[in-house]
Amino acid sequence: MNRSAQQGNRASTVLGRRLGRELLRLRDAAGRTQQQAAGVISATNSKIVKMEQGWVPMRDPDIQVLCEFYGQRDSVAVGRLLELARLDRERRKAKGWWNQYPHLQAMVEYVALEDIATRLRTWQLAIVPGLLQTPDYARALAVGNGSWDDPDEIDPFVEARMARQARLSGERPLELWAVVQEGALRQLVGGRAVMRAQLEHLRDVAERPNVKVQVLPYLAGAHPGMTSAFTIVSFADEGALDVVYMDTTSTSLWLESDTDAAQHGHLFERITRLGLAQRNSIGVIDGILKEL
Repeated sequence: MNRSAQQGNRASTVLGRRLGRELLRLRDAAGRTQQQAAGVISATNSKIVKMEQGWVPMRDPDIQVLCEFYGQRDSVAVGRLLELARLDRERRKAKGWWNQYPHLQAMVEYVALEDIATRLRTWQLAIVPGLLQTPDYARALAVGNGSWDDPDEIDPFVEARMARQARLSGERPLELWAVVQEGALRQLVGGRAVMRAQLEHLRDVAERPNVKVQVLPYLAGAHPGMTSAFTIVSFADEGALDVVYMDTTSTSLWLESDTDAAQHGHLFERITRLGLAQRNSIGVIDGILKEL
């Protein structure tokens, strides 16, 4: 499923679907039916269906009883599921700043997850990552996109994008590891002055201890990330229950399985090995600035 779906006052969320898929996998492996699962938590079959499809928040006691019933007694594995359930409940209850910006449209779910994430790893082919953009650069991208019915909507969209950047500072700053193709830094988005300011900002932000910027140079040649950009969103535990976000021309795509997360984690590692070290990446940025 690509986006957070609605059903009455319920919502199928990315984290809810991730948790539901884990419980479904455990139930199938144990050879249990939905009716049997419903019985052990004194619920209806429809509730098990909603839980496994991510429509409803899940209570810790239900998860613990189901894990026991399915034969999952690994305390670490169960703890990961309980943490995921906690994050999902937090996400559902949140009345975050993003609700003030209908212009975020399909990115609402992503921004809400970004707000509770601990780490992002992003690979970008054509643009500077949103968390590292200047207002003028973001505005130029929006204008160049050409898909706005009302140009007056662009400024609120840019304002919302800038608000996201608060996650890079504060008491619990987000860890960001961004790998950007060299071509994205050379594309004159908004013209020379806008691009110069954007590159200077990128260089400055890269000095923060929680931000790592790498440039993948043209000289890297053919590489495994040539087909698409993506972002891996991570939560409290290292490598635990990551989800992958991909933004395409027509839709926003979430990849929510263990397999997808692991594959993109390995792909990101391969891309980073081809990228320049941060010091050398800053050198490339400085070189482009001199050319401008």
